[in-house]
Amino acid sequence: MLALRLLNVVAPAYFLCIALVTLVLQLFLFLPRMREDPTAARLFSPALLHGALFLFLSANALGNYVLVIQNSPDDLDACQGAEARRALCPPPSTHFCRVCARVTLRHDHHCFFTGNCIGSRNMRNFILFCLYTSLACLYSMVAGVAYISAVLSISFAHPLAFLTLLPTSISQFFSGAVLGSEMFVILMLYLWFAIGLACAGFCCHQLLLILRGQTRHQVRKGVAVRSRPWRKNLQEVFGKRWLLGLLVPMFNVGSESCKQRDK
Repeated sequence: MLALRLLNVVAPAYFLCIALVTLVLQLFLFLPRMREDPTAARLFSPALLHGALFLFLSANALGNYVLVIQNSPDDLDACQGAEARRALCPPPSTHFCRVCARVTLRHDHHCFFTGNCIGSRNMRNFILFCLYTSLACLYSMVAGVAYISAVLSISFAHPLAFLTLLPTSISQFFSGAVLGSEMFVILMLYLWFAIGLACAGFCCHQLLLILRGQTRHQVRKGVAVRSRPWRKNLQEVFGKRWLLGLLVPMFNVGSESCKQRDK
């Protein structure tokens, strides 16, 4: 339990450090390199478009990250009412989290990178956090590849060029052909690639579970769920303002399900 609580502190710090390093690289390496293009138009320069797109992706990723932390899943005692509290068996969608030390409604899993449980109120924000984090990482990787290609005069036309970049750069770094800042960017390329793929895969997995009306906790426990149309399952998580939630970080509406249960 001590190791889990320590991970609950270290993982968010790790994510915030990666986000800070990415922001610094974008502002002080990638964007200045794009401004050096003399043929670019001033109004729609690559630096301006790149900065606007990166700002949009990072603002949505960090905004939903904060909302995942603020929107803790509804506690069973607060959401089920007096009748459910007196029941002998709690609903199968509830689970006691040892890290958070509480019973949460519609529990999916405990996310150590946010330090919070994912459940009824913050599932939408968690999915959007994974989506925009993957997009921001993969976009940063593309910008980093363009920077390394221009600085080191490396062509990535061959599919295996990215896979062989790291071992080749390590040997050149110890020989003095690659600077420390360039080697750091190359290491970040692989880190962005790994985080981007992991978040994208997790986002797709969560969406598949939502379409089926299940949570990860129910899948692990083998709990059967009642069959419902996939549109209702999506609306329960994303709400009616789902399109606005895709563009702007906003609070979830998952608490409506608790109000319906109390009636």
